[in-house]
Amino acid sequence: MQIEKQKRKSRGTDYVNNALFSVEVMEYVKSVVAAKDAAAQVDNIPNHIGEAFMKICNGLARSPSFMNYSYREDMVMDAVENCVKAIMNYDVTKTTRTGTPNAFSYFTQIAYFAFLRRIAKEKKQTTIKQLLIEKGGIGMFAEFDGDAFNGGETMVEKIRQKNDAFYNVDHCTSTSEELPKKKPALKKVAGVKKSAGPLADFLNS
Repeated sequence: MQIEKQKRKSRGTDYVNNALFSVEVMEYVKSVVAAKDAAAQVDNIPNHIGEAFMKICNGLARSPSFMNYSYREDMVMDAVENCVKAIMNYDVTKTTRTGTPNAFSYFTQIAYFAFLRRIAKEKKQTTIKQLLIEKGGIGMFAEFDGDAFNGGETMVEKIRQKNDAFYNVDHCTSTSEELPKKKPALKKVAGVKKSAGPLADFLNS
């Protein structure tokens, strides 16, 4: 009886060969250092290294931690830009415990922190938008004349109400209104029993 071999899963379009990629990065960094020492013209980053940056960032963006963000493309572009800027910081003398370089891990970490910075920026902009909707008047959104001004105010008020219902803006605003506090639980006093009828008296006796 012959055992069928399991088909190898596809590595996808964003697969990067770490060994080959690390060698290419090291060769480019060494060539740039040699060109600077010789006061010669520095070559641009090769296309295959740039394509590897895109694959690394796209692959990381599809991970469960980042796949649901609506501005994922901006995150990827920020990460690619950071990888290009940091390529000359790659230490060609460092290796892993196996003695092989690991450029893939280095640039994946750069992309990861670029994602976090973009998320922080977007959250800040979201907070500003919420404050604008909550505190701003119709004049901050559009210009109206005459009766149209009242209609615009009504429109902004509806937007504000929906915004407050959807977002929790208490953490980014300081209003004079306080949220209703929960009533403290009544403490039971030992030795005091409330009579609720003959049956209760019988059960408590």
